[in-house]
This record gives sequence, C-alpha cells and structure tokens, in this order.
Amino acid sequence: MLKLNSRLQAQKVLPLGWQRLRHASSSTGGDGERTALYDFHVRKGGKIVNFGGYALPVQYSDQSIIASHLYTRRVGSIFDVSHMLQTYVRGKDAAACLESICTADILDMSAGSGSLTVFTNEQGGILDDLIVNKVSEKELYVVSNAAMKQQDMQIMTAAVSNFKSQGKDVSIEFLSPAHQSLIAVQGPQAAQELSKLLPQPKAKALEQLYFMRSGVFELAGISNVRITRCGYTGEDGVEVSVPSAQAETLTEALLAAGQLKLAGLGARDSLRLEAGLCLYGSDIDAQTTPVEAALAWLVAKRRRTASDFPGAQTILQQLKEGVQRRRVGLQMLGAKAPPARAGVAIFSGGKQVGQLTSGCPSPSTGRNIAMGYVAEQLKKPGNRVELKVRDKFYEAEITRMPFVKANYYNKPKQ
Repeated sequence: MLKLNSRLQAQKVLPLGWQRLRHASSSTGGDGERTALYDFHVRKGGKIVNFGGYALPVQYSDQSIIASHLYTRRVGSIFDVSHMLQTYVRGKDAAACLESICTADILDMSAGSGSLTVFTNEQGGILDDLIVNKVSEKELYVVSNAAMKQQDMQIMTAAVSNFKSQGKDVSIEFLSPAHQSLIAVQGPQAAQELSKLLPQPKAKALEQLYFMRSGVFELAGISNVRITRCGYTGEDGVEVSVPSAQAETLTEALLAAGQLKLAGLGARDSLRLEAGLCLYGSDIDAQTTPVEAALAWLVAKRRRTASDFPGAQTILQQLKEGVQRRRVGLQMLGAKAPPARAGVAIFSGGKQVGQLTSGCPSPSTGRNIAMGYVAEQLKKPGNRVELKVRDKFYEAEITRMPFVKANYYNKPKQ
C-alpha cells in the first residue's frame, strides 16, 4: 500500500472530482455559501473550494487526497455534506405525493426504512437521484443533491401544491444549512466511534440500525439527532442530521473519540467511483434513463405494474425492448496507461462506441478505473475497448462494478 501511495503521489495524480473542483472554484478562498462548519474547516487546515455554490474543503493539510481516501477505507473519516438538500414531507398523503414524482415504492416501505430513488421527467430522463426515508406513515425525510437544490425544491413544491389542490393532506419543509447540518461518517470504524457518543444504555443501538435504516438518537449530549445508515463511499457508515448550532460540537466529539479524521471532497469523489456510484451531472442526467444508467432496479415492481411515474411509458418500453447504450465500469490495461477522465472517447473496431463520464486512478486497487456509456452490445464484462487519451489509444476492459467490495452493514439473511 505504501508503495502504491508513493507511486501515485509521484505522478501527482488527483481524483477526478478535484479536477472539476479546481476549475469550478473562482478563487483559492472558495467563494460560495458557507456551511456551519466553515470556520472549523479553516482552523483545521481545510483547503476551501467552491463546489456547487458552497465553500467546502477539498482536502486538509494533514493528509493528501490519496492518503485520506485510503484512511477512509482502512479506518474512517468525517465529511461535511451540509450542502445536501434535506427535506421533510408530512401528512397522510406524503408517500403518495412523493411517489408521483419518483420511481420508489414508498407506500409499502416500513417505518424507519429508506430507499435510493430518482426523480424522472416525462421522457424518462433522470432529474436527480435521492434517498427517501420513511419516518412514519405520515412523515418522510428526503436527502437530495445540492447542485440540483433549486430544481428539486420546485419539483417537490409543485407535487405538494398539486396534491393540496385536490384536498389531500400533505405539507413540505426544506431545511436550511444555516439551521440543520449533515455530517457523514464513513469507514470500518465509523459505527464503533459513533457508539462512543451514545448514552450507555443505547450504546449498542447502532447494531440494529442496518443499511438504509434511520432513527433519532441522543448523540454527544445533543438530542433529536437523526442518524441514517448510508453513505457515498461503499463503506459502512452513517449520515448525521444535526442542528447547525451543535454541528461543530458533534464533529469535535467525533474527532476526540480517537480514530476518525476529517476528509474533503477530493477523497469523497474517488471513493464513490471505486464504489461504482453515480455523480449527478456527470454519470446521469436528464438525458439518461434509469435503464441506460444500469439503475433499472430503482424502478420498483409495483410502480412498473401501475405505470404511474413520470416517463413510465419510455422506461417500461426500454425494460421490455432494451436500449442502445449502457453505463459500465472500465479498467485500463497496461502499466503505462495514463488515467482517463470524463469526456474521453471509447472506441471499438476503429469506431467510437461511447464516452467516459468519470475516471481516476484507484488508490485502493492501484489501477486506472472509469465509468461511462458504451453501445449495448459491448456491455458484457471482459469485452475489450480502446480509450483515446491525448490522441493516443490505450486498451481497456469492461468490468463489473463496484471496483472494490462494498461493505454496507446489511441485515443478516434469515
């Protein structure tokens, strides 16, 4: 591992997200809306950039992006994700209302459970990916992407207004980062470190909080903290929704527990690519359907039968008849192959057959990995293609995702 780390450092390789972040930032000061932890990040040596309109750390002075990535996989890290949009939808018609704009089966979800889903348009394109947690039969907790915040607010507000106009019982509350923060704790030691901050009688409560389950706890002496077992790294971990006034107190307590370190956007991006997870605006967008994106599993069985979500006709037709392109994972072959980034063309038989949407060196595997879309007939793992990087062709192989084993904390099978 040390040898790999030295080789990557020598190449001055940066995760794909940093390339995007570097160009998105208008200054090294990272102009943008500040989260409640902004001053804390600066004090801790965070290098601030503008990401989606928010001033956030891309890395910290005590670790390189690669070292932070590897530390997350080995131990655990803390990420400020307060830029994400947090929303509560309430009322006895809340589930039906949200189902009108996404593909999940929320009505049949059990209380305390959550599901990844997508907002779709009338053409079947993905407007955003999000997580819906069913707090109770009359309350939903939704987390969606910061970059699509205004759009998502409009989509959900319009749905609520439509239901209200029909006399339905539903209301919506958008949480501002000024009042409510979101902290992600990811890695093999995440739950153990978090449990140290729970009251002793409930110290083992996290053992029953399985992947995609959510609950309210007292944490580090702070009441009414929502903990959701999920994340964006492929590792076990949680996202913690906490009042912004206590965000720094909680983060300091997590650090003081002993094992965790702070991590920024650079490591977050390379971790999610190794986990085979999509970045909205790069790997999926409004011109991409769930079927093309290899996310057909997000279209719940009951919703397929009911055909009652936006773009259902297109998506159901694709499920039946197939598509022309598909999202796949790729691994570059050959020790001298350079990393291939988003936008690189994919060739087969001398013809372009697709394009990369994400790509970076994988600190965990020592290989250059990527994600992109290829012609449907080439999607099978093991197929060879060529990537055109700086006017030269390099061989690559279609491969299964995730690129590293997922370590989600799933409920044991009975």
